[in-house]
Amino acid sequence: MTTLWGGRFEQAASPLLRQFNDSLPFDQRLWLEDIFGSMAYASAGAAAGLLTAAERDALLAGLEQVAEEWRAGQFPFAPGDEDIHTAVERRLGELIGPLAGKLHTGRSRNDQVATDLRWWLRSRVDELDSLLVDLLRVTVQRAAAEIDVLMPGYTHVQPAQPIRWSHWLLSHAWAWQRDRQRLADLRTRLNLSPLGAGALAGNPFAVDRHALAADLGFDGPIPNSIDAVRDRDYAVEFLSWAALLGVHLSQLAEDLILWSSREFGFVQIADQFSTGSSLMPQKRNPDSLELLRGKAGRLTGNLVSLLTTLKGLPAAYNKDLQEDKEPLFDSVNTLLVALPVAAGVLATMRIRPERMAAALGDELLATDLADTLVRRGVPFRQSHELAGLAVKRSEALGVALRELPLAEYQAISPQFGPDVAGVFDFEQSVEQRAVYGGTAHAAVLRQIEELRALLPSN
Repeated sequence: MTTLWGGRFEQAASPLLRQFNDSLPFDQRLWLEDIFGSMAYASAGAAAGLLTAAERDALLAGLEQVAEEWRAGQFPFAPGDEDIHTAVERRLGELIGPLAGKLHTGRSRNDQVATDLRWWLRSRVDELDSLLVDLLRVTVQRAAAEIDVLMPGYTHVQPAQPIRWSHWLLSHAWAWQRDRQRLADLRTRLNLSPLGAGALAGNPFAVDRHALAADLGFDGPIPNSIDAVRDRDYAVEFLSWAALLGVHLSQLAEDLILWSSREFGFVQIADQFSTGSSLMPQKRNPDSLELLRGKAGRLTGNLVSLLTTLKGLPAAYNKDLQEDKEPLFDSVNTLLVALPVAAGVLATMRIRPERMAAALGDELLATDLADTLVRRGVPFRQSHELAGLAVKRSEALGVALRELPLAEYQAISPQFGPDVAGVFDFEQSVEQRAVYGGTAHAAVLRQIEELRALLPSN
C-alpha cells in the first residue's frame, strides 16, 4: 500500500496506527468538496503555468469521472486510502496515469482539508437556515390563527399572569430568529478560503489565491497562511451556535412535555410525533420532545469536545485537528433532523383552550389588583403588600379573589373601592399590556408582522 508521505520511512506504519490515524470512514462525506476544490486548484495551476491547458483538461475530466463514481455509489476503495484526499488522488491516478501526481503541486492536505470543511459547512449552514425558516413559518402561522386563546403564564413553573398562547409561541420564535441572525453572522467568517496556504508557509508557485477563492464561491482568501491551516474558529462558532439552538429547542420541548401531561392537558401531541409503551397500553409518550430536550446535551458535548481539542495546540496544523470533523458532522446531522421534528410537532399538535382557560385562577390577577391601587396614587410597594394581604385573606376563607366580599377588601385598605370587582377579567388584563412586546392583541399582532417581515418572501 502507498501513502502520500512515505518516502523517508523505512518501515510501513503499524496496522494499529493506520486504524487510529485513518479518517476515511468519516471524512469521505467531503468527497464532493474535495473533488471540486481539486478542480479549482487544477485551473489555478494552469493559470500559474504549472500545467498546460491539455493537462488541466485531462485532470478536470478525470476528476469528473471520479465524481461520477461517487455519485453512483461505485467508488472503488483501496486498503491504502488514508483519507478522502488520498482516496481521490489514488483513483485519479488509476484513471489518467502519472499526470495525477501534478495536481498536488504546492498544495498540502492541511489547506486542502480546511477548504473542504469550510465549503461543506457553508452548504449545511444554508440548509439549516432554511429549516429554521420553516420552523418560524409554522410558529408564526399558528400564533396568528390562535391569537385569541388565553392561558396562564408561568415563572418558576408557578402560575404568574395571564398571557396569550400566541405570546408564548412567539417567545420561542424570537429566540429562533436570533439563531438565524447568529448563523448569518457566522457564515461571513466561515466563507473564507484557506486554499493556497500550503502546509503553513504559503504556495511557492504564484497561485492566485484570490481567484481560487472566487472560483469556489468564497468571499476571499484567509490573509495568513499559518492561520489558514490552523483556524477552526468557524467550527467552534458553529458548534456553539448549534448548542444554543439545542438549548432553545429543549426549552420549547420542556414546556410542551409538561403541558401535554394529564395534569395540565393544555396540548395533545399528534400521534405522528408520539410513541406508546411496550407495557402500558394507555400511554402516549412525547418522545419527540424528550429527544429534542436530550439532544441539547449531545450538542453541548460536541462544543466542549472541540474546544478541549483546540485549547493547547501549537502553531499551524497538528493531527489533533482531525478531531474537528466528527463533532461537527454529528451536530449537523442532529439538527437536520431535530428542526423538522420541532416544526412537525408544532404544526400537528392540538391545543385545548378550555383546559388553558380553566387554569386561569384569580390569583393570576393579583398584580392587576395592585395596579388598581397604583392608579389611585398608592405607591406600588404598598399596593403590592395590600394585594398580597387580599390573596392571603381569600386563601384563609377558601374563596377566589373575585368572591372576597368588598368589606374584606376595605378592612385591608379603604383604598379598595366597589370597582374592585372589575379587576377580575382575564381579557382585560392581557389587553392592558399593550406596550411594545406585550401580550395584548395588538402587540402580539405587531410581533407577528415583524417576524413575517424578517422571513424570506418565497
